[in-house]
Amino acid sequence: MNKRILIIDDEPDVTELLRYKLKREGYEVAVVNNPLEFMGRAHEFRPDLFVLDIMMPELDGLKLCRMVRADSRLKSVPIIFLTARGEIEDRIRGLESGGDDYIAKPFDAKELFLRIKSVFKRRVPEGGERGPRLQAGDVVLDAELHTVTVGGEPVELTATEFKLLRLLLERKGRVQSRENLLVNVWNYDTNTETRTIDTHVRRLREKLGPCARIVETVRGVGYRVREE
Repeated sequence: MNKRILIIDDEPDVTELLRYKLKREGYEVAVVNNPLEFMGRAHEFRPDLFVLDIMMPELDGLKLCRMVRADSRLKSVPIIFLTARGEIEDRIRGLESGGDDYIAKPFDAKELFLRIKSVFKRRVPEGGERGPRLQAGDVVLDAELHTVTVGGEPVELTATEFKLLRLLLERKGRVQSRENLLVNVWNYDTNTETRTIDTHVRRLREKLGPCARIVETVRGVGYRVREE
């Protein structure tokens, strides 16, 4: 089955262009130009990915992102933000609100396609991915069931946060540079801002709560999961 992508942008010219190009890439695409209609269409269409504009009237993309992350049926769907704002602080706000990636307008369609493919690579196929059970202290990641628990309590992670934690656990005790994490988690070249890593690590630590200390910062280098 083709992956489903829901595009939300108040500019019809943008959404129609993206619909056309993404359909040519083999995706099933739906568009929403009125952000007030977003949640209803999202429940109806059940997308595998949102492409979400940030700057929209009445309900901006950051608010819509938070609504998605609070919805039990949609919270695991990855989000790529489109934004006319190129400033890094605005991009970081998008990631902190629960987004998986961002791309600034005007953008090259080929770059967007690569970002979309990268996000889908981070997702575990339906039915689970066979893999190990990894643990550090009270944090347990089951790659087969695609679950994370902290002290026996389940923790909801985005696809990117899950892949980041899994990589750190698999390489427990070894320092992972920001550049290495960008390549192995985000599948990017090293020209992407490394603050993307810092934002996701901060979100991951918040979700790990009392076990956040297992993810150590190695100043000037990157991160590692500490040996217990």
